[in-house]
Amino acid sequence: MAHLRYLTAGESHGPQLTAVLDGCPAGLALTAADIDRDLARRQSGYGRGERQAIERDRVRILAGVRHGRTTGAPIALVVENRDAANWGDVVAAEPLPDGASPPEPVRVPRPGHADLGGALLYGHDDLRPVIERASARETAARVACGAVARRLLAEVGCTVASHVVAIGEVAAEGVVLTAADAQRVEESPVRCLDAEASRRMCAAIDAAAAAGDTLGGVVEVVAFGFPPGVGSYVQGDRRLGARLAAAAMSVPAIKGVEVGLGFAAARRRGSEVHDPIVWQDGEYRRPQNHAGGVEGGISTGEPVVLRAAMKPIATLRRPLPTVELGSHRSVESRYERADVCAVPAAGVVLEAAVALALADALLERFPAATVAELVASVDAFRERCRRR
Repeated sequence: MAHLRYLTAGESHGPQLTAVLDGCPAGLALTAADIDRDLARRQSGYGRGERQAIERDRVRILAGVRHGRTTGAPIALVVENRDAANWGDVVAAEPLPDGASPPEPVRVPRPGHADLGGALLYGHDDLRPVIERASARETAARVACGAVARRLLAEVGCTVASHVVAIGEVAAEGVVLTAADAQRVEESPVRCLDAEASRRMCAAIDAAAAAGDTLGGVVEVVAFGFPPGVGSYVQGDRRLGARLAAAAMSVPAIKGVEVGLGFAAARRRGSEVHDPIVWQDGEYRRPQNHAGGVEGGISTGEPVVLRAAMKPIATLRRPLPTVELGSHRSVESRYERADVCAVPAAGVVLEAAVALALADALLERFPAATVAELVASVDAFRERCRRR
């Protein structure tokens, strides 16, 4: 990200998560409540673990906003970890007091996690630093940044929503998300529009929990009203599809991404895949939108549609074989409190990732110091497109 940049810091059981978002234009209406809504949505969903009963995520805006409007300066956001009080000095930043016993080191890496790779990369003989930073708890800070990007996109008429289309082997077939469905999605415990599929998804989660296992699934994210002409074909890293795919793959546990028809396009003929172009109501339109709102690396003006596949949570109550760090002896993996299924929450995180990527690409195409300048530039470009 070059135009709307963000960094997060903090550990899963440290005192807080911190985020700095740089590049947001001045004049954007923004309050803590705008961010807290998405933080609360991230904590919901059937299959979440005990941690969500402890945390009540709320943001504190420390910089970059004055009297409810962004100033153009970097925005500093903090989300406190209430669970930190239960962990004492386990992740304390300062050296332990003289005579204090250090925490018991963690030396059993969990399959499917960053534990072993992180220890080898950074030279840790205790896995705790890896466990703390690689935790999906970090996504709370990412969702906070994404909520700001969501507000910025709303200024140009773009809204971002998501829904769960599969959990394990249970899929919602033929469900199409519309802009009007956003609230109805939140009424489902698994954020699925198909009521019958939602019921079967909950049953599948219960069955996995009873077996000491976990489940993954597929989430669809849709951005409605995103302007045409954003992105580029001239360099690979400027292609909008590439930026969206990278954003989605940056979310923990995401192992696959597709835009529009995605992999299904490989099984069809070109005549069944490519979207006819029509002139309708003074605009170029693609009624089928098989391309998912992106052609040749550039947005088409149709809804941007992305699907992401999330693997099952890697922490299992039923242990898998592993190898102890240092001794190299074969042992069973350890259990660290975790969810059975976090696919519904992953949808909220993916919304944030997509919103950040789209907002960054938007600001590249329409550089602006203020929100008013951004809106005027987008409106002028849309009018230009109507005249061509």
